[in-house]
Amino acid sequence: MLDDILLLIENYGYIALFGLLAVGIVGIPVPDEILMTTVGSLTTNGGPLTLGMSFVVSYAGTMTGMIVSYMLGKTVGKPFLYRYGKWVKLTPQRLDLAEGWFKKYGLWTVAFGYYVPGVRHFTCYLAGVSAVTFWKYLLYAGTGALIWCASFLTLGHFIGTNAPKIMNLVHHYMGISVAVIIVLAAIGILIYMRYRKRGASRQKTTS
Repeated sequence: MLDDILLLIENYGYIALFGLLAVGIVGIPVPDEILMTTVGSLTTNGGPLTLGMSFVVSYAGTMTGMIVSYMLGKTVGKPFLYRYGKWVKLTPQRLDLAEGWFKKYGLWTVAFGYYVPGVRHFTCYLAGVSAVTFWKYLLYAGTGALIWCASFLTLGHFIGTNAPKIMNLVHHYMGISVAVIIVLAAIGILIYMRYRKRGASRQKTTS
C-alpha cells in the first residue's frame, strides 16, 4: 500500500494527495496517517513537495471528504448506510460505535474523531443523518481537520524519510491509540526543542 501511495504521489503530485484524502475520509480504505507522514517526509531536503502547499491541498482534500460524507448522511439516511455501508468498510458494528460516541460527545466527536480510525469515517455521516446545521458542522470538522493535517505533516517533515516506515510499524504492531500518543508527544518535543534553540540563539546575540 505504501509503495502504491508513493507511486501515485510521484506521478500525480498534489492531485493524488487531494484525491486519496478525499476518498479516505468518505470510507475507501486509505492509511491516512501513513499517507500524511509520507507527504510530510517528501517536503524535506529538496523533496518534490512543499510543506505549505501540501498543507493546503491536504486540508482541502480532507474537507472535501468530510462535506461529501455529511451530504450523503443527510441525503440517504441511516438505513441506507447500515445496508450498503459495508462496501466501503462502514460495517454496522463500526456505525454503532461511532453513533455511541456521537451521542455522548456530540460534534466534538467530529473534531477529534480524525485520530480514531473506525470512528472518523462515520461521524461525518452521522452528523448528516442527525441534521446538524451545516455551518456548525463545518466549524467542528474544519477545526479537527486543521489540527490533524498540521500534526501529521509536521511529524513527517521533522522525522524525514524514515517517517512512513516508523508510522507503519507503530500502526501495525502497537495500535492507533499508541500511535496518536507518540505523534502528539513527538510534536510537543519538537516544538519545545525548536523554541529552546531559538531562545539560546537569542541569548548569544544579546550577550
